[in-house]
Amino acid sequence: MTLLSLKVMPDRLAVCRLPPDREMPAWAAAAEGFRSLTRTADELSLVCAADAVPPAIQCDSGWRLFEVAGPLDFALTGILLSIARPLAEAGVSIFALSTYDTDYVLVKDPDLAKAVAALEAAGHHVIR
Repeated sequence: MTLLSLKVMPDRLAVCRLPPDREMPAWAAAAEGFRSLTRTADELSLVCAADAVPPAIQCDSGWRLFEVAGPLDFALTGILLSIARPLAEAGVSIFALSTYDTDYVLVKDPDLAKAVAALEAAGHHVIR
């Protein structure tokens, strides 16, 4: 198993679903901190600061973010599995994202302590 360093980021995030033809909203573009935008034929999925999301937007808030220390080489295998397996075994649901340089895993805020404990028990180094 690949042992990793993961940093718990301070952001409180929301995962939002918007129509597929929508551009990034101004409220999301202006939000501080982590943002991720993914467009498919069916939706525009947006992860951003929870306090930036207007009440009328379809979203699920209360997420916390782990950043995997990177950059990660594209030839590496099992990175997400080494995170997802101990979290699944601990009963912690995840929302995973990847960028060119690294991976990010979101967990619900009430599960953060359980997630940290599970990742550390699996041998990962968690930076709080």
